[in-house]
Amino acid sequence: MTPTPHYVKVAQHAVGKGGDMLVTLGLGSCVAILLQDPGAGVMGMAHVLLPEPNLSRDSANPFKFATTAVPALVDEMKEMGARTERLEARLVGGAAMFAALMVPGTLNMGERNLRAARAALQAAGIPIRAEEVGRDFGRSVRMSAAQTVVSSVGKPDVAL
Repeated sequence: MTPTPHYVKVAQHAVGKGGDMLVTLGLGSCVAILLQDPGAGVMGMAHVLLPEPNLSRDSANPFKFATTAVPALVDEMKEMGARTERLEARLVGGAAMFAALMVPGTLNMGERNLRAARAALQAAGIPIRAEEVGRDFGRSVRMSAAQTVVSSVGKPDVAL
């Protein structure tokens, strides 16, 4: 059976089970936070744009920010039968797309997003099982119950 794709755009999220596939395309400095409860077969993805709400004039959408996306995603996954103590995370993205333009010694937005995502996962007690992050190129990710695959132009796919 071919998985049903659910496309997750910037500042959006999706949750799924069994025959679903969660997909996000074109991650640059954004970070995809991927959560999975293997015991319940529940998975979730948030495509975060910024580390925290105080960096935006519009902070109403929790999935726009790493610090608020994690608890919101966990809550929605629990409604589908996931248990917090079984959740595991993967992180994808957080690239420094314009590193050559940055002032030396400053943190790029990708690194800031990654730090915020890691801190939010740690605060929730969710271990990070794998990462495909940083560097200076974009990524896309496909997550199903069976596998998580990261694709980048001109590079081999990476299974997480």
